[in-house]
Amino acid sequence: MVKRSLLVKGKPLGRNAPTHPSVRIEDKRDFEHERAQLTEAINRFAVGGPAGATRHPHFFFGAMTPAEWSAFTYIHLDHHLRQFGV
Repeated sequence: MVKRSLLVKGKPLGRNAPTHPSVRIEDKRDFEHERAQLTEAINRFAVGGPAGATRHPHFFFGAMTPAEWSAFTYIHLDHHLRQFGV
């Protein structure tokens, strides 16, 4: 139901949604380095498109097609960019 509301209906991610412990980062990071890594990942993704998306199951949604991964990656990144006013 949640996957459908995000990927089919285009509903944005909600505020204050909990972060899964497996992806939580709690140590200090160098902002410029992290930004460079994100930029590189976005460029790789833009070149590869859905075919370049992972085929690993999502920890919450389970199995996802490359097109679903592609859409979810966009939704998730957009959520965080909006969160920080970018």
